[in-house]
Amino acid sequence: MIRCPFQLASTIGSVFLLSIVLGFSQQVGWQPQDGPLSTRWAAEVSPMRVHPEYPRPQMVRESWKSLNGLWEYAIRSNAFPAPDGRFDGEILVPFSVTSSLSGVMRRVGPEATLWYRRTLQLEDDWRDGRVLLHFGAVDWAAKVWVNGTQVGSHEGGYTPFTCDITAALSDSAQQRILVSVWDPTDAGFQPRGKQVRNPHGIWYTPTTGIWQTVWIEHVPVGYIRSLRMTPDLDAGVLRLVVSTNRAGRELTVQAEAKDGDRIVSASGRPGEEIVLKIAGPRLWSPDDPFLYDLEVSLVSDGRTSDRVSSYFGMRDIRLGKDGEGVLRLLLNGKPVFQFGPLDQGFWPDGIYTAPSDEALRYDIEVTKRLGFNMIRKHVKLEPDRWYYWADKLGVLVWQDMPSGDEYIRPNQPDIIRVAQSARHFEQELKEMIDSRYNHPSIVMWVPFNEGWGQYDTGRVARWIGEYDPSRLVDSASGWADRGVGDVYDIHAYPGPKAPALEPFRAIVLGEFGGLGLPLKGHTWQSEDNWGYRTYEDAAELTDAYLALLEKLKPLVAERGLAAAVYTQTTDVEVEVNGLMTYDRAVIKMDESRVRRAGQELYGLIP
Repeated sequence: MIRCPFQLASTIGSVFLLSIVLGFSQQVGWQPQDGPLSTRWAAEVSPMRVHPEYPRPQMVRESWKSLNGLWEYAIRSNAFPAPDGRFDGEILVPFSVTSSLSGVMRRVGPEATLWYRRTLQLEDDWRDGRVLLHFGAVDWAAKVWVNGTQVGSHEGGYTPFTCDITAALSDSAQQRILVSVWDPTDAGFQPRGKQVRNPHGIWYTPTTGIWQTVWIEHVPVGYIRSLRMTPDLDAGVLRLVVSTNRAGRELTVQAEAKDGDRIVSASGRPGEEIVLKIAGPRLWSPDDPFLYDLEVSLVSDGRTSDRVSSYFGMRDIRLGKDGEGVLRLLLNGKPVFQFGPLDQGFWPDGIYTAPSDEALRYDIEVTKRLGFNMIRKHVKLEPDRWYYWADKLGVLVWQDMPSGDEYIRPNQPDIIRVAQSARHFEQELKEMIDSRYNHPSIVMWVPFNEGWGQYDTGRVARWIGEYDPSRLVDSASGWADRGVGDVYDIHAYPGPKAPALEPFRAIVLGEFGGLGLPLKGHTWQSEDNWGYRTYEDAAELTDAYLALLEKLKPLVAERGLAAAVYTQTTDVEVEVNGLMTYDRAVIKMDESRVRRAGQELYGLIP
């Protein structure tokens, strides 16, 4: 839920360039805390260079500055409205306060509020226009002040929000940002995925506070707010809708799609569909993840007032029958068996936040190297750059909605709690789809997992299908099917299994495997680690995995199984059933044998 004022007021008297200067040292006092385990990328993290990449690859502007780095932080009881001027120390943003890379590694809990503060020094090169303050994700309820004026608030731990801070800027050089965050974790009813206050088993360390990039951007008075891009292969076009911060008949949008020297252009009004004809499109797929460049300009009275760079992929996902008349998942009109790991996106040193962009990319690269063409992103939404790498490297993505609340029991519902949970769930579900809509890699939305917080499944699944008809819907992954959506999804450990064929839904295996191997020196704790099945060494684990895939083959070729998800990409805390160790230091199985066995699955559909 976002409540940030986007005002159309005139620009402040003398408008400035915002260059990033902290009101305290960027080097003094910060060190990673000694956590149970870390990755090799942790050694490269520095307050002067932490996630410096442009955070929004599908809507790029030149005038921006990262606010990642050292901020002041304070943890205070909810009984106190704000810190009294004294802060507890420095925290490295964008790492959660619970992580070792934050330099703090403290729990906050629902009885306290986490506060952040930093200053900016204003210079005079950003003239005229607006200044926007962006947060990639803050878990959970955030309020934002600039120079003592509240400029916005947001509830939702996984989705981005933006505040126009122009009216709150002062004429002095120093501008102060203050952020408060309250996070109930599993004491609340909000979407939270696998975060709990008491980690154990399949439930992990919570993330509280800022955990994705914070940044500011200078834009014109009238600017492009968002792009919505929908490839339509049947018509051979890209359908583009451009949202702006203000309306006016004098405003037009010009769009150019580029494929090398080929340029296709079209124009229209903000908020209306613009059609770019892509003749003989080169189709995006895991085998050929081709991306078109896109330039979008906002023109006012014949002059370009704003311009952004983007990209898109031409691909189509739908249900259809194979040569034997069995319902399958069709990518670009052809049946493709979708096979990939369950990816939970946890890091031993950053918890929800990867230590670097290189680390984000590495997980996807290894997934591809091991012969997979798909990833199920499990009850977590990643930073936009993760999906950029999925688009660019070529992997299909099933995107889970982060689950929330406990099992909602139909026979004993807490009506008030269900209503609160549903309101926050549906708001964040919409924000998730809106913020990640343009990525060609995402082919499936998964609102519910194993009944966690599940309610009103038919209505939720129908809404997703209507709101985004360009993708498929897995209404409930595993054990809580309600007969709706585009697929019937079961879980089986270690499996594999396949449900009976259905006339209107494809059948998929949403989780199986979970074969474990703890490797000394690479585990979250020295003892009491677990997997669904545990093995002694890499050779034994590889043999067991390949035996599972041999059992999977007839399910694909003879039983009509359309997709399968193996648990999982990496170990996570006490779970040791990853393809890689939690620190990403070791690929546990024989890479060439695993890759070859996975690739053999793709030729089994007639």
